[in-house]
Amino acid sequence: MTKIVLITGASSGIGKTIGEYLIQKNYKVYGTSRNPSKYKNSTINLIKSNINLKNDITECLNYVFQKEGKIDILINNAGIGFTGPIEESNLSDVESLFKTNFFGPLEMIKKVLPIMRKNGGGLIINITSIAAYIGLPFRGIYCASKSALEIITESLRMEVKDFNINIVNIAPGDFKTDIVKRRIDSFNDKNSLYFNKYYRLWKKMNDHVEKAGSDPKMIAKLVYKIINKKKPKIHYVIGTRFQKFSIILKRLLPDLIFEKILIKYNKL
Repeated sequence: MTKIVLITGASSGIGKTIGEYLIQKNYKVYGTSRNPSKYKNSTINLIKSNINLKNDITECLNYVFQKEGKIDILINNAGIGFTGPIEESNLSDVESLFKTNFFGPLEMIKKVLPIMRKNGGGLIINITSIAAYIGLPFRGIYCASKSALEIITESLRMEVKDFNINIVNIAPGDFKTDIVKRRIDSFNDKNSLYFNKYYRLWKKMNDHVEKAGSDPKMIAKLVYKIINKKKPKIHYVIGTRFQKFSIILKRLLPDLIFEKILIKYNKL
């Protein structure tokens, strides 16, 4: 029987790549988009839905369930980036980030669990970030939003284990997507004490994503592999060797030593 997949944020970037790859593997894929009319040639069944609106989430899930009678796999992919010094970040920007990166996915999970219980099981994959494991300078608020989703997954897995529902995190490093265009840059004060260091790091981040970002198809292939595992792991990290090694390094080194390495690497 064909499995039904729902991917949030499926009109571009990682979500689109995952959806197109799973369609090639004979899955039936639905995806959310704020403006599906902009993507008329999409091979993914796009549904107009905003992850920040509870009614949109409910209507989206009901639509797929009424069409298919089930939802086998939910991929929480919708998310935005965020940069800025913590002291001078706009609180409304912070709240907006957490709505998209944490509260929206959490509401989606809460609403899909009863549907999956009726199915007799299911799989939820949360797309987080390698940044969830490390407090990065001028990206701390983004790190916190992704870290929150990582931890929720750990707790929730144990709560729903009796329902044959698996919940998994995928933490990507830098991949070639349009995340720079969808990022909140909550800071533009050229007179700030932070400006010179922030701007240098901001430019470096943008250049790295554009020039050294990995192919998002790597994530799509990992998703397919996870879907076909009987007992998937809790955490999957995907990125360059250096990015993955940084997480191991943090676990092995004393805090202050690791902090010095980050300071030196970011030229702070």
